[in-house]
Amino acid sequence: MKKLLTFLLAVLMIVPVLCACGQKNTTVVRLNEVTHSVFYAPQYVAMSQGFFEAEGLTVELTNGGGADKVMTAVVSGGADIGLAGPESCIYIHAQGKDDLPVIFAQLTKRDGSFLVGRAEDAAFSWEDLRGKTVIGGRKGGVPEMTLEYVLKQHGIVPQEDAVVDTSVQFNMMAGAFVGGEADYVALFEPTATEVERAGHGYILCSIGEESGEIPYTAYFASQSYMTAHPEVIQGFANAIARAQQWIVDHTDREVAEAIIDQFPDT
Repeated sequence: MKKLLTFLLAVLMIVPVLCACGQKNTTVVRLNEVTHSVFYAPQYVAMSQGFFEAEGLTVELTNGGGADKVMTAVVSGGADIGLAGPESCIYIHAQGKDDLPVIFAQLTKRDGSFLVGRAEDAAFSWEDLRGKTVIGGRKGGVPEMTLEYVLKQHGIVPQEDAVVDTSVQFNMMAGAFVGGEADYVALFEPTATEVERAGHGYILCSIGEESGEIPYTAYFASQSYMTAHPEVIQGFANAIARAQQWIVDHTDREVAEAIIDQFPDT
């Protein structure tokens, strides 16, 4: 019995050492995303499947609630990497600031928002927006510009034939619509479905299907961060690419299960 206790104590002393030897030092990456949406499934898959950890990275994710706020976080040093529309980088470049942000990877190539109206309409037509108001997002943001592009493609001139309200903050658009503002609103998932399930509106069409492929959402970091941490930038891009392929190779159900912990309330 005494020998057995001695053996167990020895094992207990060895296990922490073995665990410590098996641990891999990781670099913390502060990632600020424009919104929390299933549209960014590869990012959440990379987190849930350990693809970032395989590259030696630990991602700390925060929600910026708009591309302008994401860019503010990156340029102020509050975030290492930002995920938002590429227009945010263009605007900063136009200001001629030092240590400019640089896009290093693209996540999405289509608008991920859906047009939500107040009445269910199986025969929906974009002509229905004529003379109406739609909450479109921040002026000059990719979602708002894409919406205006689609309207023009259907012969509707923004602010003349239909009002595009750009006064509502990105993360407040659903609340404004539910509160009674405007006739239509452009929303990402899962927010669009949440509004419909609550009986406050109906999803009418995919704006991305109407607009076609565009460089919609991208990752960027400051020049100084990229210069100081090239291995982090490469590892981050590797993890996202691996997650994109993982999604291609798995069923929708498996993908949903992989990211469900990122959306506990849906």
